[in-house]
Amino acid sequence: MSTWIADRPGHGAVVVSGPDATSFLQSLVSQELDAIVDGGGARSLLLTPQGKLGVTLRMLRVGDEWWLDCDAGFSEQLASTLDRYRIRVDAEIRERTGAWGLLEVRGHEAVARVAAAAHTDVPEGDGAHVAWGELRVVRADWPGREGVDIVGPIDAVRAARDDLLHAGVPAVAPGEYEAARIEAGVPRLGVDLDERTIPQEAFLERDAVSFTKGCFLGQELVCRIDTRGHVNRYLRLLRIPGDEAPEPGADVVVGEKSVGVVTSAAVVPDGGHTVALAMVRREVELPAEAVVRSGGTAIPATVDALPGTD
Repeated sequence: MSTWIADRPGHGAVVVSGPDATSFLQSLVSQELDAIVDGGGARSLLLTPQGKLGVTLRMLRVGDEWWLDCDAGFSEQLASTLDRYRIRVDAEIRERTGAWGLLEVRGHEAVARVAAAAHTDVPEGDGAHVAWGELRVVRADWPGREGVDIVGPIDAVRAARDDLLHAGVPAVAPGEYEAARIEAGVPRLGVDLDERTIPQEAFLERDAVSFTKGCFLGQELVCRIDTRGHVNRYLRLLRIPGDEAPEPGADVVVGEKSVGVVTSAAVVPDGGHTVALAMVRREVELPAEAVVRSGGTAIPATVDALPGTD
C-alpha cells in the first residue's frame, strides 16, 4: 500500500493551559518552547530527575494551550508528573485520553490526500499543524515516509477517518502498521524504550532535546553525555530473512557473544522478510551479521543502523 491510515487507539492526550503554561512546561521538558508559536510543535521528553526516560511526547502550540500526546498507557504518568511540579503556577492540566483520538496517515501521497480531504494546505516541518474544524492536522514524517497525524476530539477524528476512507485511502491492519513502524525505526515507549533508557541510546536527543535552553528535569545526565561521554548501547534495526518473527527479549548474538536483546518484531507483508528493533552494544560495528536466539531456534539476522541515524 503506497498510502494508508492507521487508528492509534488509547494514545495519550493531555492539555496544559493558563497564563503560566509555557513557562511551567519550559522548566520541565527537554525541548525549547519559547520559540514555538501557534501552529508549531516539536518532539520532547519528560525525563526523570536521574535523566532516564519518563515520557516521550509531542507538544503542539494551539492558541494559548499546549496539546501533548504520548504513547498509549502513559498519559496518566505524564499528567501526574506535571501536576507534581505544579507549585504556585497558574496552569491547568487536563487529561483527554479516551475523549481524543489520533489517526496516522503515511505514504508518498499522505500530505496530498489529507490536504484534499481537509481543504487546507499541510505545513512543512515536523510538528507544524493547521486546523481542520476541531482537529489539528500535524506534519509527522517518518524516515523515508511522508506522514500526517490528525488529532483532536474522537468523534471528529472518526469523521476524518471516514472522509479519507471514502476518498480511497485504505486502513492498514495492526500487524502491517507495526512492520512499517519498525522498518522506519520509530520506537514505542513501553515496548522499545522504558524507564532505564537514556535518550541518546535511541537517538532521541536529535529532535527532542535542546542543549542551549536553560535547566530542565534530568538535564545533567543528558548534557554530560553530549559533551564528554557516551552510552553503552544503541537501538538498532534487525533485518531477518523469512517470516519468523523473534519474541521480545530474544538474545542477539554476534560471533559467540550476546550483544543485545530484541524489543519488537514484525513480519513485513509481501516483503519476504521480518524486521525488528533491538538494543545492541555500541561496540558492534555496522552492518553486522548476527543470530537471534528465540524459542530454542537460531535465526540469522543483519544488525544495522536505524534509518536516518547513520
